[in-house]
This record gives sequence, C-alpha cells and structure tokens, in this order.
Amino acid sequence: MTATPPTVHLRAIEPEDLDDLYTIENDTSLWNVSATSVPYSRYTLYDYVANSKNDIYTDRQVRMMIENEGHDVIGIIDLINFDPKHMRAEIGIAIKIKYRKQGLAQAAIDKIKKYSLEVLHLHQIYAYVDKDNLQSLKLFKRCGFIHSTELKDWLFDGKIYHNALLMQLFL
Repeated sequence: MTATPPTVHLRAIEPEDLDDLYTIENDTSLWNVSATSVPYSRYTLYDYVANSKNDIYTDRQVRMMIENEGHDVIGIIDLINFDPKHMRAEIGIAIKIKYRKQGLAQAAIDKIKKYSLEVLHLHQIYAYVDKDNLQSLKLFKRCGFIHSTELKDWLFDGKIYHNALLMQLFL
C-alpha cells in the first residue's frame, strides 16, 4: 500500500514572502547547484517581486512559493529559461532544510508538472543535477524524469568542477 502524498500548494510570490525569499536565495549551500554566486539584497528581491509580471511569456520564467497544508512556506519552485519556440523550461526547486525528506519536493514537482502541461502546454521540463547529488537524482527519477546526457565540468562550486546530468521529462 502506498502512502498518500503530502498536500502542497503553489502560489505566486507576494511582498510578504520577502524574508523567506531572502533566506532561500542567500543560502550558500544551494549556490553550487544554481547560477547564483553573489548574495541578493532585500532591495533586489523586493524589486523582483514588485516588477515581475508573473507571466512566463513576459518574464521568461515563473517562480512560485511552495506551501504545506498549514500554509507555511516550505520552499520555492520555478520554471526558468523558458523557450516559447521549443516549449520547454528548466525546473528548479529549493526546500527549506526542516521540510526536507517528507515527500514535499515530489508533491511540488508533481504540481508544477501538471501546471506545465495543462496551463503552459510545455513539451518538456528539464533540470541539470550534480552527478553526485544522489538525493536530487532520486527525486527527479521518482517524478518521471530520465537521464539523457552527462555534461562534463558543468557545475563549479568555487573549488572544483562537477559533472551534471541533464534530467528531462517529456510531458
């Protein structure tokens, strides 16, 4: 018998999310798996929230807050590098440490998969995952992503380069 997956809600970023956004975006332990290499100021994040149209065609990305059943913010999920010609986007997810290993990331990815297919009509979503990040690789595989190629020296952690696996999900 399979356990019932946890319930999560995805919603637009609000100005009230600034503290959570600031904490997650400035978590240096996540920088080696993202394009971030400098801290974000509160002003920069406020400006992003204030000026984002929350329209993937305008912004070429959509970022959403992830909430649990109690409406606590547990993380962020986004679709970035949206390519309207080829109908694909890169997925990224960050879950706060205290909410990890509870099935919440998988529930959030399942929600954004449905949104990507039914609302955005994307053909595929993809992620670049450090080859040594076994937890993330298992997560994406559980969500139906397949490993399609290995990219040599793709991610730099400030000291050494890491190979990344391109994980794709065809919707």
